[in-house]
Amino acid sequence: MTNLLPESLSNDLKGLPGLPGVYRFFDESGHILYVGKAKDLKRRVSSYFQKKNHSPRIERMVKRIIRFEITITRTETEALILENNLIKEYNSPFNILFRDDKSYPYLMLTGHDFPRLASYRGKVDRRHRYFGPFPNSWAVRNSVQILQKVFRLRTCEDTVFRNRSRPCLLHQIHRCSAPCVGKLSKEQYALDVGQALRFLEGNHQVVLAELEKEMEKYSTAMEFEMAAVIRDRIADLSNILQHQAMDTVAEGEGDVDILAAAEIDGQICVNLAMVRGGRHLGDRAYFSKSNRAFADEPIDLQNILETFIQQHYLSTDSSSELAVITPPVMITNVPLKGERAEVICQALLDRSARPISFLYQPQGQRKHWLAMAEGNAKIALLRRIAEAGGQLARVRALTDVLGIDLEQLDQLRIECFDISHTSGEATQASCVVFTKNELQASEYRRFNITGITPGDDYAAMQQVLQRRYAHFQEIPVDKVPQLVLIDGGKGQVDVARKVFSELGIDIGLIVGVAKGEDRKVGLETLIFADEREPIRLGLDSQALMLIAQIRDEAHRFAITGMRAKRAKARTVSRLEEMEGIGAKRRQKLLARFGGLRGVANATVEELASVEGISQTLAEQIYRQLH
Repeated sequence: MTNLLPESLSNDLKGLPGLPGVYRFFDESGHILYVGKAKDLKRRVSSYFQKKNHSPRIERMVKRIIRFEITITRTETEALILENNLIKEYNSPFNILFRDDKSYPYLMLTGHDFPRLASYRGKVDRRHRYFGPFPNSWAVRNSVQILQKVFRLRTCEDTVFRNRSRPCLLHQIHRCSAPCVGKLSKEQYALDVGQALRFLEGNHQVVLAELEKEMEKYSTAMEFEMAAVIRDRIADLSNILQHQAMDTVAEGEGDVDILAAAEIDGQICVNLAMVRGGRHLGDRAYFSKSNRAFADEPIDLQNILETFIQQHYLSTDSSSELAVITPPVMITNVPLKGERAEVICQALLDRSARPISFLYQPQGQRKHWLAMAEGNAKIALLRRIAEAGGQLARVRALTDVLGIDLEQLDQLRIECFDISHTSGEATQASCVVFTKNELQASEYRRFNITGITPGDDYAAMQQVLQRRYAHFQEIPVDKVPQLVLIDGGKGQVDVARKVFSELGIDIGLIVGVAKGEDRKVGLETLIFADEREPIRLGLDSQALMLIAQIRDEAHRFAITGMRAKRAKARTVSRLEEMEGIGAKRRQKLLARFGGLRGVANATVEELASVEGISQTLAEQIYRQLH
């Protein structure tokens, strides 16, 4: 490690070793300006101070350099990996940075005797099987629904599976074979799992052939009910494959990633499209966080793609996780050649333990995929430029923070829940809906909470979520939320997680909004139901502004409903408890004044005008209600 003063730069440059390593430039305030790697540290670092034909960006950086530090590595590949880690750690302004440390969704089959099908984020556990990563949670959810419909694999948590005494709703709607209660043997379930695995690997015709043989076997044995079940599976699978004909290729295409870089007005975007098991799962746009640093110089798309590949595929600490992430084929819209590309390819090979090939100018279906990726990258850039301010900026910030990927921001649907009561009285839950970039008052719902211990917010939250999402599998696609906000901390989130697990819903949708110290706005913490770590966005976060807006509206809606319910309950109670007022007189009062509020607002004279109500009784009613 070398620590330099401004006046000694020249001397210390002479002392640099000609070895591979990483260098870091610092300004006068001690902030890191740039992180780079080199095969020869002496030659590379010295070049910044010797050349005179630098780009405007490099010239600005060199003028601010006051000292530098180096770290020597054994190989250039080690230097590449260390450079990537340091760029992410320090977020240096003159480096290209594409992404935060967001997890990516996978489809997981657990190592259980009766494997569970679920979406998953986090580190890979060798006990389970993983498929992915997927570009977004929608792609995972779509795959889960396909596997549920065709192969009827379970999605419930192990704790729910062990304690079931009767089949759940998913079995009733033919989305689960109910192995939890012995509806299917371990051997039969294993056959279904095997076929699901082959489907995920792209062997669609093999699966269809196996199902046809299985149907004939049951038919020959005169087990016609089972034969009918298999027949329906064949029909469902055939319909799915026909529906997705535009997204599939021939057997053996396997896993492919398509990378297309684009630039508009200094804004940089890389579109990543994913093919898994021969199925095109969709794409995801990544934007550079350093656009301003590159605004006054030509954009090198090869450099952009190489930087993205480095940060995206070399950003894990686990070689087992990387082997899952890195596909054997990557298709790019610009050729990757030269020394740096070779180093990246070698690093990918070392970490994934399997050959990696880069393909430029593909043919056939792959050419079509690349054209789509290029077009989507440009569309994403134009949309991002147009979404520069106001509410759209808040929505964009939220989707970026939570890793929600949508073709258009107005597709985002958020449902937020809150519980309100007064010392356990008149408990009511609210659900407010945010979609099409605004709150939708017409879709708000209130839920009267009954049958719980007064003041038990956990039980209230469990009840409202069960009632709201009891028929989740039947909800139209445009009404399925991408985010479910829970006003509360870890306890409420755990309750939501349990409900979603029992109903077979992706727990990754759940985000709890825990209040900060002294309940101050801006200090809230976001708590996740899956493996993601809690995050605190801070006072200046536009994403938190949107979350706070939706949460406050849910709170307002819940309180309004609770107060109305409490007032009604108290009014009814007082009216029923009054001496001299039976059912008939009470009915006449309500009919005359249109309800309880009208009775409370009526004068003594108006009350006395009702048949059966004397002046004395009218005065008594008036005193009791005021």
